Amino acid sequence: MTDHTDHTDHTDHTDQTENLMDTQATESEGAEMRTTEDIIGRADVNDLEAILSFIGQEDESGRHKVVDQCEAEFTWDYEKGRLEKLDRLYEKAKTAQWNSRTDLPWETPVDQEAVVMANFATQPDQMGWTDEMLEGTSLAKWSDKEWLRFGVESQNWTLSQFMHGEQGALLCTAKIVETVPWIDAKYYAATQVVDEARHVEVFSRYLDEKLSGHYPLNAHLGLLLDDIIGDSRWDMTYLGMQIMVEGLALAAFGFMHQLTTEPLLKKLLRYVMADEARHVAFGVLSLQELYSELSAPEIRERQEFAFEAAVRMRDRLRSQEVWDRMGIPWNDVVTIVGRQDPNQDDFQILLFSKIVPNLRKLGLLDAAGGWLRQKFTEMGVIEFEHLGDSTEDEDAFADGSPVTRQVA
Repeated sequence: MTDHTDHTDHTDHTDQTENLMDTQATESEGAEMRTTEDIIGRADVNDLEAILSFIGQEDESGRHKVVDQCEAEFTWDYEKGRLEKLDRLYEKAKTAQWNSRTDLPWETPVDQEAVVMANFATQPDQMGWTDEMLEGTSLAKWSDKEWLRFGVESQNWTLSQFMHGEQGALLCTAKIVETVPWIDAKYYAATQVVDEARHVEVFSRYLDEKLSGHYPLNAHLGLLLDDIIGDSRWDMTYLGMQIMVEGLALAAFGFMHQLTTEPLLKKLLRYVMADEARHVAFGVLSLQELYSELSAPEIRERQEFAFEAAVRMRDRLRSQEVWDRMGIPWNDVVTIVGRQDPNQDDFQILLFSKIVPNLRKLGLLDAAGGWLRQKFTEMGVIEFEHLGDSTEDEDAFADGSPVTRQVA
């Protein structure tokens, strides 16, 4: 939240915060942190067989439903600007809109195989697999043809997960409009609904027109999205989507933006990143003051949820669905992935560069005796804690759309 020193009547904000705190589940008062097995369903965070065997599947109905227990909330306080930074973000969002149909060069021809080969040429170590890692597996005998197919399938998979994640964000942000108690937050969240619809549209169109196939939602990402959407508490929607999922997505988009040699995708990603910076800042601004007022048991529950989200998102990076579709022998998959040190995987680690400083800003790293700090230290991502948080991101409060600003 923002500083309210310029306002004399804060009754509504205080009452709304106290109301949320009163309705939290407090049965865990005085309880210890849950075990890793209780939180994620397995005792070993790095249990590769459990991670790799959980594979997303197509839903024959073409739909997936999640029971949502939240209550929609009206507010009768329509005073705009009570929460000054959220109001500022809302005003910036009004001028930052872009048209996915007319502002991107969709006429750009894309030769997917040529793009994959160019990406390999500029980043030959992007897979992170050495000859030693592949030794004794079927991949050690792969020709350029098999590696090319793997690159193509990996690109299809990555863009598919981006698309599915953006639909998750679309649903969550619509839920925030319904459930958050402050009019300034409802106003801003409504602009994000439009942003997320645009993001789903552009990734879907790119997959359909420029690439060569879709993938189902990754199973680990699906578990996380179900948990976020199904939780009745609006602040958990913020934490799960705005801080965790959107934070990782922003870093992932930035990584691919740097890596790709394909001009349409590069511009598409940069425009999406400009929107995402506002989205993550929205989560930090909305939760910062609230979390300073929650009880110790309530904070512990949010630390556990942040840890679960971090593990689920790391697990989904294993590309299980690609291995499965290509028919790579199970033992080979376990062998290759098992030879990787997750703490030495620069790509996976960098994806947490937005999440960790934001959780520090919210006070979640060091609460409960530094429990979450220890978990992130074990995951090898704590080094990012002193990077700038998302409220300092230049894109978050920039004037104008990425088109008029000519971002590159």
